[in-house]
Formats: sequence, structure tokens, C-alpha cells
Amino acid sequence: MEKTIRLGGALAGVMLSICMAQASAAGMLVTSSSYPDGGTIPALHGGDSGDCGGKGVSPQVSWSNLPAGAKSVALLMLDPDGAKGLGVVHWVAYNIGADRNQLKQGEGQIDGAGATVGKNVTGATAYRGMCPPAGDVPHHYTLTVIATDLEPTLPAGMTRDELLAALKGHALGGQSVVGRYGR
Repeated sequence: MEKTIRLGGALAGVMLSICMAQASAAGMLVTSSSYPDGGTIPALHGGDSGDCGGKGVSPQVSWSNLPAGAKSVALLMLDPDGAKGLGVVHWVAYNIGADRNQLKQGEGQIDGAGATVGKNVTGATAYRGMCPPAGDVPHHYTLTVIATDLEPTLPAGMTRDELLAALKGHALGGQSVVGRYGR
């Protein structure tokens, strides 16, 4: 025999509140349609100079569930395996309005389209595709989105370290997606 349980108004309200709290506690989510988290980054996003094997196109990245009070987001793409473990900065982008939910593939490679692009490892204000040494184990590339309470008015041409200093005390949360690239 099947029993039906009916929740009283107060109990139903409590259950709804718990469910809503769990949904909002889900936190930020960062994904890329260019590659799955932990997956292989396609050559399209690799470096387009020398024999890096790529086309130098920035990957797509999406974010959702930004913390309350977020006014802008910043992106960092780092290769912690590069430079013999000292790390390599491939992409610094910021001043992206919190009302956006993504940068499309190829967007944010240079200033414009609602993003300011900072300096990469070479000092250029551009996305720099991956180019680990040939024969190395594929490197890991961490693409991090940071939600901030700052209006999108930071100065152009910041380095990773300058951006992190500007975000100190203003970061509300962050999340990453990691991909691997080798040649």
C-alpha cells in the first residue's frame, strides 16, 4: 500500500528554504566548451608561433553562480608546470562586467569586447597560446575566473602580479577549469 505524505505549510516552507540554500551554496561554476575539465586542450588554442602546433585562439570560458555583490570578473590562465616549475602566464583578462556569463572562443585575446587584456609571459597584452617544450609530459593549464566587488575600471596593461595586488581584499570567490596540452 502506497502512502502519500502531505507537508504542512510551515514544514513545506522550511523544506523549500533548505533546498534554496543548497542551490545557492553550490558556489561558482567555471566551464569551457573548448575542452572538458581535466581534458586535452585542442591545438586550436596552442601557440601559433614556431612549432607550437596551434592557432593561438583563446578558449571559450563560462561562469555562473557568482557571489552576491560581484561587479566584475577577472581571468587568469597559468601553466604551473612551465619555466621548470616556476609557472608561465598565458592570459590575463579583467574589467569584465559581472552581468556577462562567458567569453566566447577567440574573445578576450586583445583589449575590446568588454575585457581588458593584461600582459602575458612575453610582456604582450594578448592571449598567448600554449607551447610547452616538445617531448615534455603535457603541461597543465589552469584557467581561473575570479569574481570581484570592483567596478570594471582597472588600468590597462596589468601583469598577473599587479592584477592580484589590485584584487586583494576585493576577490569574492574563484573557480578554475584545468586542461592539458603537449606537443
